[in-house]
Amino acid sequence: MDFTVELDERQFEAIEGILTGDLLGMGVTAVLLIDLAGNILVKLDNGHTQLDNYSLAALAAGNFGAVSEMAKLIGEEEFSLLFHKGQKESIHFSRVNQDLLLVVIFGKDVSLGFLRLKVADAIGKLQRLVRSG
Repeated sequence: MDFTVELDERQFEAIEGILTGDLLGMGVTAVLLIDLAGNILVKLDNGHTQLDNYSLAALAAGNFGAVSEMAKLIGEEEFSLLFHKGQKESIHFSRVNQDLLLVVIFGKDVSLGFLRLKVADAIGKLQRLVRSG
């Protein structure tokens, strides 16, 4: 399978603006926009993290792929979002389109409900941007 995603410089700048304003601005730790092969297209953080972004992206793509296959086993086409809660940090994964995943790392001071609303809004903007080329 080929998961190559092509974006131009204008799209990258717009994506960074959306993710910074909508997600980093609300206090999340880090945001990655990755393809389904685990390649990082955009990575942003609050400057206070030391994540191994490349390993995280590869594992996130694999995790999403595995869970997507589990969904099919129970008769669902897919689970469009995943959430893993930790004591200090949590991870929220969302499918942006057939090629892209949004991975958001956030601390316990960020409300999951508010995060989900902001992620949904950001994804809508990203979908329009990627579709418009």
